[in-house]
Amino acid sequence: MNILVVGGGGREHAIITALSKSAKVDKIYAAPGNGGISKLAECYPVKATDLDGMLELAKKLQPDYVFVAPDDPLVLGMVDKLNDAGFKTFGPRANAAILEGSKVFSKALMKKYNIPTAGYETFTDADKAVEYIKAQNSYPAVIKCDGLALGKGVIIAKDFDEAKDAVHSMLLDGKFGASGSEIVVEEFMTGPEVTVLAFTDGKTVKPMISSMDHKRAYDNDEGLNTGGMGTIAPNPCYTDTFKAECMEKIFKPTIAAMQAEGRPFKGCLYFGLMLTPNGAKVIEYNCRFGDPETQVVLPLLETDLVDIIEAIWEEKLDTLDISWSNDSCACVVMASGGYPEKYETGKEISGLDENGQSTAAYIYHAGTKLENGKFLTAGGRVLGVTATGADLQTALDKAYKAVDGISFEKAHYRKDIGQRALKG
Repeated sequence: MNILVVGGGGREHAIITALSKSAKVDKIYAAPGNGGISKLAECYPVKATDLDGMLELAKKLQPDYVFVAPDDPLVLGMVDKLNDAGFKTFGPRANAAILEGSKVFSKALMKKYNIPTAGYETFTDADKAVEYIKAQNSYPAVIKCDGLALGKGVIIAKDFDEAKDAVHSMLLDGKFGASGSEIVVEEFMTGPEVTVLAFTDGKTVKPMISSMDHKRAYDNDEGLNTGGMGTIAPNPCYTDTFKAECMEKIFKPTIAAMQAEGRPFKGCLYFGLMLTPNGAKVIEYNCRFGDPETQVVLPLLETDLVDIIEAIWEEKLDTLDISWSNDSCACVVMASGGYPEKYETGKEISGLDENGQSTAAYIYHAGTKLENGKFLTAGGRVLGVTATGADLQTALDKAYKAVDGISFEKAHYRKDIGQRALKG
């Protein structure tokens, strides 16, 4: 079969790599794709958020499935548009993607269905939000934009002044545009964070292997929040006890809640969890595969990804056994100097072969372009250098050895990916 993958980052490269291993797949298309993806898929310069353009492309290519990978097009309703035109898709419709598209919606859903999460209130009035924060007098305080903000719409304020500034930046200064026109102020939770991606057909939920993300730009979790500087799987904090607890109190109830609301969720649901002293709680939902979590989870998948896509489309996920490797996987993100703020692009990348790969590890391209046979940087996060091993230390050693062999001007990466997990 032929599959069109929407998106052009490291996550999409990981998805396309997994699809390319399927005996069922003849041809993969990507829109817009990137330099590395172009070695596995035929790329078309259609923006991931261009709903009309993507529908036109689908009509031209006639793929058997369209895999919509990023959050924006899902929230905007790309799946609805493609389904209405007769195309089979992977990903939730807009009325289910709202789980990520609106923090206010997702928090209200959790409250209604008793799904454990942090205590919170929502505001559109800056003065009332500031009054509430003052009355709570509990810091750090967490202030979140309602809508999508490229993973950057969450501010953890250390004190009252920082909290007030955060509220003003969102509600008064419009720093995050319409996404910040309503905000959520919630209690700060403590404990290890875990990401669990899960396949679901709207009725059955099958969690994937857990992972641990590293959001901050610099070593020792310092610097600004980013889209993710690296990740490891499985997450050692996520014990069998937590697995069972999350299944019964979070995963199944969330799928059932969405079904009850007339918003069945089909695709990949991302659970951002905090393992607090009072049990596991939901930090956030995402309506798609995480980036860079996908880069460490899919390499451990042993079942054909196409079989899973078909089972979800046909709502027969309960009939499919999904198997996983017992190995560990590590991904180190090589970013442009200055990311997540100002950075330059167009820098030549050395140390990759003609396919954009390395013999030492697998290279997922996040922000690259291919020009005159050379790979150039084209984004903040450039490469996800990924390796598997019998244990985490082996996987990390392989990934960092590969990083040492790759270079571009002002390349920046964290040197401590996985250290928190190794220390336990």
